Amino acid sequence: MNARGALDIAQMGIQIAIMVSLPTLIVTLFIGLAVSIFQAMTQVHEMTLTYVPKLLGVAVVLGFTGNWILQKLVGFMILCFENISRVSQ
Repeated sequence: MNARGALDIAQMGIQIAIMVSLPTLIVTLFIGLAVSIFQAMTQVHEMTLTYVPKLLGVAVVLGFTGNWILQKLVGFMILCFENISRVSQ
C-alpha cells in the first residue's frame, strides 16, 4: 500500500465519521435550541431540563438510523481489514 491508498482510507474514515455522527448532532442541536427558546420565553432556567429531551431525541434517532450506522461502520471496518494485508507490500 502506498501513501495515496493510506490517505484515501483516512479520508473515507473521516467522511464516514461525519456521516454517522451528523444525524444525532443535528437532532441534539435543534432540541437544544427549542429548549433554550422555551426557557427564554417562560423564564424557567432549570439546567436539567435540557438533558431529558436530548436523550429522548438521540434515542429516537438511533432507533431509526442505527441499522444504517452499523452497516456503514461494518463496511468500513471490512475495507480496513482487507487492506491490512497490503500494508507490508
